[in-house]
Amino acid sequence: MRPPAEPGVTWEELFFDLALVFALIQLSQVLHGDHSWGGIVRALILFALIYWSWVAATYHTDQRDINNAVDRLGLFTLALGNLLLALMISDAYGDRALSLVVVYLAIRVLLAVLALRNRRATRAVFSGPYGVGLVTGPLQLAGGFVGGTARPMLWGIAALIDMSGPWIARRALARAPVRPAHYAHRYGLLIILVLGESIIQVGMVASALTLTPVRMTTVGIAFTLVCGLWWVYFIYGGRAFREALERPDAVDIRRSVLVHGHLSFGFAIILTASGLAGVVSAPVKPLPKGEAWLLCAGCALFVGTFVYTHWRIHRQIAWRRIGAAVACLAVWPLALHMPAMIALAGLSVVIVVVNLLEEAIIRHRPAAQPGGRRGSG
Repeated sequence: MRPPAEPGVTWEELFFDLALVFALIQLSQVLHGDHSWGGIVRALILFALIYWSWVAATYHTDQRDINNAVDRLGLFTLALGNLLLALMISDAYGDRALSLVVVYLAIRVLLAVLALRNRRATRAVFSGPYGVGLVTGPLQLAGGFVGGTARPMLWGIAALIDMSGPWIARRALARAPVRPAHYAHRYGLLIILVLGESIIQVGMVASALTLTPVRMTTVGIAFTLVCGLWWVYFIYGGRAFREALERPDAVDIRRSVLVHGHLSFGFAIILTASGLAGVVSAPVKPLPKGEAWLLCAGCALFVGTFVYTHWRIHRQIAWRRIGAAVACLAVWPLALHMPAMIALAGLSVVIVVVNLLEEAIIRHRPAAQPGGRRGSG
């Protein structure tokens, strides 16, 4: 007799994710407008803020059945909060800073209130990831009142503390195991949303310009690259992430591979999307230094993050991913002296070759080998 199937992602969660799409679009446009090192760091801080609210909501929906009116309305209210956050992103370090912090802290309070409805979760609220807000909240609020470099500095410190929450609360989280299939599916959906945002960025830029054959070809190459990134994650990584959540050290895997690793995956795609927008806007000209760096470093960070996740899951060095990350970075100096579409084609070739190598190696791997067909992580 088969065991009962694990509940999957709910319609409420999918609806909640819609607000995240708009936030990602806003963030990508901000990064495209300022891709200096300072701009990248400020964008990362904002992404960490948006990401944390999504992670905390995912943890909440995994720990309880939300098929009731109170939790459903709570999740919809959280989605409204994320939508309001997205509206603040364009001027987050300017006049809308305090408004952004107020909305963000309201999201955290609502999450804690929803979690407290479960008596067993009371201790986790104050000793777990929600309790970290008692420290980071004042820092974020102070950043909303001050200006200049102090604002991103305070918010950056708060983001680092938030991201260390799963490590600080390791014991509390160990008492609340997650549903592996549901949890892995949620993080996979996050990657789908960020990849979708990159396609939206390409489409928005292309639709506002003359659709010449060259630009249409460039759009096709950009889409090929995005497909290649999808393939890297979902064909050769996603299954390994789910299987790792069923291991005895699942708490550490959840923290390092899902929470921290997917912060890196997501931001890598956002960097890549900003670079793709530059390529589509001027495909026959060499990319400016900043946009070339966003494109190449984004791809390198995406495949390079698998080096970290593979080590955490298998304690093995993913040499092919290291080679792919280096190859992506090697395209950067070339992109400064060749048409942007050619540089983009070079990156696409790198990603496609990595996938072909993975497939060839997996085909020759013994079927009984641990990790299964697609457990490369």
